[in-house]
Amino acid sequence: MKTLHLMRHAKSSWQAPELSDHERELNDRGRKDAPRMGRALAKILPAEPVHCSSAVRARQTLAGLCDGWPAMSAQAHDVDEALYTFDYQELLSWLQSHRGESESCFLIGHNPALTDLCNQLVGRLAIDNLPTAGYLQLEIPVDSWGDVSVGIATLIEWQFPRDLA
Repeated sequence: MKTLHLMRHAKSSWQAPELSDHERELNDRGRKDAPRMGRALAKILPAEPVHCSSAVRARQTLAGLCDGWPAMSAQAHDVDEALYTFDYQELLSWLQSHRGESESCFLIGHNPALTDLCNQLVGRLAIDNLPTAGYLQLEIPVDSWGDVSVGIATLIEWQFPRDLA
């Protein structure tokens, strides 16, 4: 059994139109939500390495997550250009080629790729939209990441900033 953790980057700013999409930073809400999500996830998950999109807003989300979840900051994290995608098929291919032996994989990335990946893996509309800084946990009944396929996962946990106290 594999566990897939999906987290969308926190709310980003549109205040600097001269920046490319890849260079956009978090806005004030995003800078607050990422540590809040870290504190919430620390209560239900063990810390683990994270694979993160190379976009600035995703890397800032990871930093904020670690600020709220100090044990997470001690983990080895991987910033991967391939995770800067909006296409679930690219994420699925990345996941299937993931050679890690671990039983879980934690990704920080972008919509619509994350929402679409969840719905494709579950095989139905499980979620309309993964909100910014939102988190999903899926169980996938496979022994190898290479065997991950459409329609076999179960959505077992979700946390969204709007639901936090």
